Amino acid sequence: MKFKLFKDRKGKADQAKNNKFVKLAREIYVQARKGGPNPDSNFGLKNAIADARAEQMPSDNIERAIKKATGGGDEVEYEEIMYEGYGPGGVAIMVRCLTDNRNRTAADVRSAFNKRGGNMGESGCVSYMFDHKGLLVVDREKHEVDEDTMLMQALEAGAEDIIVNEESYEILTGPYEYEKVKNALEADGFDFVTAGVRWLPQTIVRVEGENADKLLKMMDAFEDNDDVQDVYSNFEMNEE
Repeated sequence: MKFKLFKDRKGKADQAKNNKFVKLAREIYVQARKGGPNPDSNFGLKNAIADARAEQMPSDNIERAIKKATGGGDEVEYEEIMYEGYGPGGVAIMVRCLTDNRNRTAADVRSAFNKRGGNMGESGCVSYMFDHKGLLVVDREKHEVDEDTMLMQALEAGAEDIIVNEESYEILTGPYEYEKVKNALEADGFDFVTAGVRWLPQTIVRVEGENADKLLKMMDAFEDNDDVQDVYSNFEMNEE
C-alpha cells in the first residue's frame, strides 16, 4: 500500500512537472515568435528562458521551443487573453492564457470558475483591484545587506518601493522600468527568488473553511489547464 501511495504521489508530481514544462515551452515559443530568437535582444524571451531554467527545464526543451518558433513551416499562432472573475468568498482572480483556440479556453476557464463556486466576469471587472508591477524578491539570508542599504540601492536603480519582510526584500518597479532595475541590481551582485512583471493585489481577502477548499480546487483546475500561464488573486489563508 505504501508503495502504491508513493507511486500515486510520484505520478501526480511528474504530471505537474510535465504540465509546467508545456506552459514554459509555450511562453518561450510565443516570446521567440514575437521578438526573435536572441534573448540578448528579446527581453520577453530572456525572462521566459530564466523562468524555465528556474524550474529545471532541460536545455533541449528550451532550444526546441525556440527552433520551433523561428524555423518556419506550420507554426501555431497563440493569442494572449486575460480572463477575470470572482472565486468563493468574493476573491478576485485574473487568469492569463496563451491559446490557439479562444472558444475552447474561454469554456474551460468559465467551467473552472463555475464548478467551484465562482463566476467569470467581463474584462475589467477585477483588474482595477490589482497593480501591474515589476517584482524582484531578494532572499535576506543569501544577501546579508541591511534595510537602509537595500533601499538605497533599489531606489538608485530606479525602483518605486521596497517592502521589508523577515525573510526577504520585495522590490517593486513600474512594468517598463523592471528590466533596467533588474539589470542594475544584478550588476550589484544580487540574484532573485522571484523576478517578473506581475499583477499584484492592492488588498488581501482572507478565506477559510469551505471557501478555502473550493479555492484550492479552483487553483488546481487552472494549473492543470495547458492554456493557463499565470493566475493572479487577492486571497490568503492560514497555513495548517
